[in-house]
Amino acid sequence: MRVVGLMSGTSYDAVDAAAADLTLDEDGTLRLVPLGMVSAPYEDTLRAALAAALPPAPTTLGDVCRLDTRIGQAFAALAVRADRELCAGRAELMASHGQTVFHWADAGRVHGTLQIGSPAWIAEATGRPVVSDFRPRDVAAGGQGAPLVSLVDLMLLRGRPGVPAALNIGGIANLTVLPATGPPLAFDTGPGNALLDAAVRELTAGRLDHDADGALAAAGRVHPPLLRRLLDEPYYRLPAPKTTGKELFHPGHLRAALAPHPGLAPQDVLATLTRLTARTVADALRPLRATEVIASGGGTRNPALMAALREELPPGTALLTSDALGLPAAAKEAYAFAVLGFLTVHGLPGNAPDCTGARGPRVLGSLTPGRRPLTLPPAPTRPPGVLVIGDRSAGDGRCVSAAAASAASYRPAAGG
Repeated sequence: MRVVGLMSGTSYDAVDAAAADLTLDEDGTLRLVPLGMVSAPYEDTLRAALAAALPPAPTTLGDVCRLDTRIGQAFAALAVRADRELCAGRAELMASHGQTVFHWADAGRVHGTLQIGSPAWIAEATGRPVVSDFRPRDVAAGGQGAPLVSLVDLMLLRGRPGVPAALNIGGIANLTVLPATGPPLAFDTGPGNALLDAAVRELTAGRLDHDADGALAAAGRVHPPLLRRLLDEPYYRLPAPKTTGKELFHPGHLRAALAPHPGLAPQDVLATLTRLTARTVADALRPLRATEVIASGGGTRNPALMAALREELPPGTALLTSDALGLPAAAKEAYAFAVLGFLTVHGLPGNAPDCTGARGPRVLGSLTPGRRPLTLPPAPTRPPGVLVIGDRSAGDGRCVSAAAASAASYRPAAGG
């Protein structure tokens, strides 16, 4: 099945679409051949309206309605483009994560989660069925609703030596770890790029929205008192499973931390925030004795962050990106939601209860029909256990197991 996964993360800067050919073998091997990725930034007015409506800012139901429509239209436009450019017009399914605008977490429990971007616009524009609204079913079953990519991570990690971990660095950073013994774990470690991006916008009066290539952080020095204050946040000491978002790690959180330290150079603030992300990830991994970390997400394009992470990880811990396994780091989450959409239409669970805390496996999402009568594929005889990444360039359908992929240490590309 040819599936397009659509994703906009907690940085809310763009919509990503990744297309994949997916095949589930009778032995439970799920084969994914990446077909490519396209991305489109949100229009400036839409991004500004979204930023103005996010917590802790007040908003109205009218604002939410307008955002739901406009974000749905942005997703739809990119879905049409992805079908045309990546699938030659032969996509069979769209899988849309939507845009998270609120994650209702209190005292370690998630009571609700809201992703907007109406799937009706995607179905109408593409004519294809759309799976969307993945997270609420896991929450209704007592789970955190995140990280939902943990199921895909586990299939990717199985068979790798030692204690492998998958790390995604978006606005929020999250981990999936497959211990040598015992159940797997997955949780949000804290901010990835969220506070970094907020600081850049604040310190440049909106002239910049991110630290390109980590250049500002690389020119600064860590300020230990500020780092200690940031690390005092109680979230970091909560047990897993746990999830968080910009409801906690927002510009006000940053301003409160900076208040006792006026006059810091912007470069030093960014160096400190970069170290915060690296430190909290490494602190979360240390007791789990991870032997390798497979990173993905926008943070992997920040050489300063990757260098700080390498310094913070215990000696001997390998750091690589998911590109080494054949899954592009910039598009991994979009590919993951393509997989989750595939599982949904086949009637298969898309959550990992050990990771999210749900009471059991659940089929995720809601299905919006396309233009044709809705026909679901037959249910497979067994769910997938291992994810195998295909090599499209080979032209012969050859696939390379993630377990056999190179584990060479990450080396940032020139220019980040």
